[in-house]
Amino acid sequence: MGILAAFMVPHPPMIVPDVGRGSEKDVMETIRSYEKVAGEIAALKPETIIITSPHSVMYSNYFHISPGSSAKGDFGRFRAPKVSFEETYDHELVNRLTDICFEEGFPAGFEGEKDKELDHGTMVPLYFIRKAFSGGNIVRIGLSGLSLEEHYQLGMYIRQAVEDTGRRAVFVASGDLSHKLQEYGPYGFAPEGPVYDKRIMDTCGRGAFGELLDYDEEFCDKAAECGHRSFVIMAGTFDGMDVEATALSHQDVTGVGYGICTFYPKGDNPDRCFLRKRLDRVKAEAKDSDGYVRLARASLECYIRTGRKLSLKKDASELLQSLPGEMFQKRAGAFVSIHKNGRLRGCIGTIAPTTDSVAEEIIQNAVSASTRDPRFDPITEDELEWLEINVDVLGEPEDISSMAELDVKRYGVIVTCGRKRGLLLPDLEGVDDVETQVAIAMRKGGIHPEENYSLQRFEVIRHK
Repeated sequence: MGILAAFMVPHPPMIVPDVGRGSEKDVMETIRSYEKVAGEIAALKPETIIITSPHSVMYSNYFHISPGSSAKGDFGRFRAPKVSFEETYDHELVNRLTDICFEEGFPAGFEGEKDKELDHGTMVPLYFIRKAFSGGNIVRIGLSGLSLEEHYQLGMYIRQAVEDTGRRAVFVASGDLSHKLQEYGPYGFAPEGPVYDKRIMDTCGRGAFGELLDYDEEFCDKAAECGHRSFVIMAGTFDGMDVEATALSHQDVTGVGYGICTFYPKGDNPDRCFLRKRLDRVKAEAKDSDGYVRLARASLECYIRTGRKLSLKKDASELLQSLPGEMFQKRAGAFVSIHKNGRLRGCIGTIAPTTDSVAEEIIQNAVSASTRDPRFDPITEDELEWLEINVDVLGEPEDISSMAELDVKRYGVIVTCGRKRGLLLPDLEGVDDVETQVAIAMRKGGIHPEENYSLQRFEVIRHK
């Protein structure tokens, strides 16, 4: 049957009367919308209710799908133990989903369960749903620290599992919006908070699911949002489909955003295959990159696919003809930075030249950045098409007497103390002032602020 409908809902425990004890009256608009959602689910009579929750088991690099036949939970930690649930899991659907993820080499399954009890991100939606509809088993899925694209991909696999098992299912994306909307709120205020709420309600109110992938993760962190990844998984279940979207309500009276939207599929639309479009864009950008970046990509692809270092004479005759002559005539340090889905995946370079040419420097450092950066696992062949690569060619370092001679957009910095040395490139996302730039370089070099250290600055030519 497939996904019949999806619902974006919040999960404040105080919305449950036994927990709120009167304070739930402050969010009556949200309550009325929740009751509408519950009524719509009851009318659909789904066999399965799939719930994604930010408060279920969560790992940085893995999606946890709750295993077993059933689970219990109550609001005891919120002083309302009598409000309790005992839910049956749709183990057939869970097994099919985990099989799909295993077959695709995708990091999701039912390993690593820390707590069997239902979390409040699952129980708050169930509180309203069960008042209107007692049928249907559930599937409970946690979020992860993986990219937005991988959350969207999980949604696509969920839909495949639903269709393979012939289930009539609804999807409930549980998640609050920003937690920093008001000074009086429990988390205070951040200017990004109201911006996030306005933007996410507009995005979801239009069913513009491709835009969900464009939210900068630093912006989301500053807004202290809760449910964005949950909404992205939901979006993936409708990949390639038109959607009728309706925004029911938005409230921020507690300092936390509560948004409710409904989504109903309206037929196939290949123009809404947003993950494929994103990959096409990455490939187009790679094709348009300059010779420095093309050489770095050829180097790491050769090494990852064959285990051999790229030879300019044997392996890159066509590439050689397109490379600028300066790459073979000039010696310089170079950094190769690799991103996947907007996240750093590896970065290694040399401050001063260690080979006979910039071309050889790039070949060497591309291999190191993709397979030897100690912060990351080596890049695998199935990741190659998603990679975004930058090459920074360093100018000669020059001594400076103070931080006043630095500019985070123009200059990189080298901090030296004896044999210890730390470097940071210029114009990096999230590094907005000189003090932060120097502090990061010092940490990288293991240099303490009280030590005597010297500073150098350098310019780079960044190739994309």
